[in-house]
Amino acid sequence: MHPSEVLFQGKRQPLMLPACDHYAGSEKLMRKSMTLQQELGPHFDITFDCEDGAAAGQELVHAEMVASLVDSIHNRFNRIGVRLHDVHSPFFEQDIATIVGAAGGRVAARLAYVVLPKANSLQDVTLALTVLNRHASAAGRINLPVHVLIETHGALHDAYAIAALPQVECLSFGIMDFVSAHYGAIPASAMRTPGQFSHPLVVRAKLEMVAACHAHGKVASHNVTTDIKDSAVVANDAQRAAAEFGFTRMWSIHPDQVKPIVKAFTPRLSEVNEATNVLLDAMAAKWGPIAQNGRLHDRASYRYYWTVLQRAKLAGLTLPDAAAALVNQPEPTQ
Repeated sequence: MHPSEVLFQGKRQPLMLPACDHYAGSEKLMRKSMTLQQELGPHFDITFDCEDGAAAGQELVHAEMVASLVDSIHNRFNRIGVRLHDVHSPFFEQDIATIVGAAGGRVAARLAYVVLPKANSLQDVTLALTVLNRHASAAGRINLPVHVLIETHGALHDAYAIAALPQVECLSFGIMDFVSAHYGAIPASAMRTPGQFSHPLVVRAKLEMVAACHAHGKVASHNVTTDIKDSAVVANDAQRAAAEFGFTRMWSIHPDQVKPIVKAFTPRLSEVNEATNVLLDAMAAKWGPIAQNGRLHDRASYRYYWTVLQRAKLAGLTLPDAAAALVNQPEPTQ
């Protein structure tokens, strides 16, 4: 039997996405990010930004440009998403109609996801999904994946219910808007390290959002690192986000941040080797309990080590032959 059949027994496996979500707002930066993705491979996603990327009065022109880039030959891996204006903006439905409905539905077919910002509640998200799905269905795309920014008090309150929505695959923490929403009660220092990992209100918000994601098998994406000159800072933030808070993905706002983020979320070779050895012994024992190096393992730990190999594959890590043989087995047909 395929490992996923044994380990998850028909239950939905936790969703996995590339560890880095790189935001680009201008056409120049969008094209630069697409070039980098072609160089590095589909090991990070790109999000084209309509919300903050469009100049005032140029929202329609910007959306048309985004649609043309998504539909271009430079979108080699179809791992580009779009951040829309918020659901209460006069440009929200215009973004959807212009991008999702473009090129006879070709753009909708190639979109990896859309990002919904500034949601204030579960009701906002369901309203946005209603509008999105009306246009997407007309363009031939059903259940277009949606990412939701958690950056308001209301969205944080409803994070568990938002993560439960089948179409939502990722919640992303928007630290700058979240801190600003406290109107000075949280200091500006909490928008960056070390404050973002120690201020109680920010820590609570991150942990609640991450817990909601993992409860429903969704992806938790960490906020941006605003220091774009020091790669060590972004690497440290990514490592802490993963190891201390359980995030499995993180924003990038500069091309130099992409590689440190991907590396921080990629399992180390020692972890891959341990996972391979445990899973091979487990298969030999027909997935019953085993003892290895003085430690007991059963299906709970097997599920953990299976995800280690999946994350390594997703990050483009060159796997040992035995590990590659495990993760490259064809998934069972449903």
